[in-house]
Amino acid sequence: MEIRRALPQDIRELLHCLKMRSKYAVLLVFVISLVIIEKENNFISRVSDKLKQSPQALAEANSTEVSPAPDKNGSLASLQELDAAFSQLRSHLYNITLQLAGDGDPGPRRHVLLMATTRTGSSFVGEFFNQQGSIFYLFEPLWHVEKTVNFLPGGASAVGSALVYRDVLKQLLLCDLYILENFISPVPEGHLTPFLFRRGSSHSLCEEPVCTPSTKKVFEKYYCKNRRCGPLNITLAAEACRRKQHVALKTVRIRQLEFLQPLVEDPRLDLRIIQLVRDPRAVLASRMVAFSGKYETWKKWASEGEAPLREEEVQRLRGNCESIRASAELGLRRPGWLRGRYMLVRYEDVARAPLEKARQMFRFAGLPLTPQVEEWIGKNTQAPRDGNGVYSTCKNSSEQFDKWRFSMPFKLAQVVQDACAPAMQLFGYKLASSPTALANRSFSLLEEAQPAWVT
Repeated sequence: MEIRRALPQDIRELLHCLKMRSKYAVLLVFVISLVIIEKENNFISRVSDKLKQSPQALAEANSTEVSPAPDKNGSLASLQELDAAFSQLRSHLYNITLQLAGDGDPGPRRHVLLMATTRTGSSFVGEFFNQQGSIFYLFEPLWHVEKTVNFLPGGASAVGSALVYRDVLKQLLLCDLYILENFISPVPEGHLTPFLFRRGSSHSLCEEPVCTPSTKKVFEKYYCKNRRCGPLNITLAAEACRRKQHVALKTVRIRQLEFLQPLVEDPRLDLRIIQLVRDPRAVLASRMVAFSGKYETWKKWASEGEAPLREEEVQRLRGNCESIRASAELGLRRPGWLRGRYMLVRYEDVARAPLEKARQMFRFAGLPLTPQVEEWIGKNTQAPRDGNGVYSTCKNSSEQFDKWRFSMPFKLAQVVQDACAPAMQLFGYKLASSPTALANRSFSLLEEAQPAWVT
C-alpha cells in the first residue's frame, strides 16, 4: 500500500518540476503529443495513456491484470514493474526535452528524393545521404518495378510507367517496403528475399537488426559489403525505416517532375526533391563504357563511320534531354506546390567542390551534415585515381569529372550538342566548336557566368 501511495506523489513531484521550468514543460507537451499522434514509440504511448488516468483508475487497471484474489508477491511485482515503467518514462522524456532545448534537436521527419538519370553521378551523390546515420537510404528500389512491368517508350505507356513509379515511391517513402514484394522475382517467401537490388548500397539494410545471421546454402545476390547477412527480412527493414529520423531514396527512373505533385502535397510527407544533371556529352561517353552492348552502333559510327547512326537513336537521345530540361524548367519556375521543395544541382559543381555542395543540399533538405558524411566525402573525393569499376564512388572528383572530353570523338560530341542544345544552354554547358576546343584543358565547358539558379 505504501508503494501505491508513493506513485501519485512521484507524478506530482515531476509535474511540479516541469511547472518550475516552463520552457521544458512546453517542449514536453510537444513531445508527448507528437508521440501519441504518430504512434512511433509504442512503449511511450502506452505509458502516457496510463499517465492520463486517475490514481483510482490506475488501481482498477492493475487489479484487472490479476485474479480477483491476488497473492501478495504477485501484486508487489506488478506495482514494482509499473514504478520502473514510470521511472523509465521520466528519464526518457527528460532526455528528449534536453535534446529539444539544445543543439540536438532532430527536427521534423524529412523525405528526400534524389532524381537523376543513369551515369550522372547519382550513386556518388546518394552516398552523402547513405552515410548519414539518421537517414534510411534506399538505392534504386524502382529497378524491380522496371524489370517486372513492361513499359513501351512514349505515349500513354510512358504516362502509365510514371504513375506506377510514383505510387510505389510514395509507399517506400512511408516505409511500406512490402510494396516491393509485388515486383521482386522470385517472390519473397515469409517476407524474406536474397534478391533486393543493390542491398549492399544501403547502410540501413546492412546494420543490426536488419542484418540477421547469414544462412548456409542461401545465395545473397546483392550482398552487404562489410558483413555477412542473411536474406533480407522486409519486415525488419520496414521497422528500421520507421525508427530512422529521415528517409532518402535515389532513383534514375522518374523523369517527369510534374507527376510528383501528389507526393509533394501529401501531408504525411515532407518531400524535398534534388534533381541532379550532368553534361549530356559526358553522360553518353560514360554510358558507352558502362553499357557497351547497347551502344555498339554509336561506337562503330564514331570510330569507323561504317554503319550510319540510326535516327531513332538520335531521337531517343533528344527525348531524354528534353524530358530532363522540361522537369528542370518546371522546378525553376517554382510553382506554389514546389516552392521550397526543389533544388537543381550540376554534377560538375559537386565534383569540383563536394563538401560545399553537400552542405548546400543538406541545408536545403533541412538535415544536419554530420562528421561521418564529411569524413566520407574527404576520403572518397581525393583518391589518387578512380576506384575500380564503372559504379565506383571513390573518385578524385576535381580532376576526373571532365576527362571524358579528351577521348570523345568530336563528331560524337556534335551529335549530342545538336540533340541537346536547349538543355545544355539551360544548365550552363558550353558547346565546343572544334576538336581543339573540346580537348583543350584550359577551355572550360561550363559557362563563366553561372546560371542564376546555381547556388
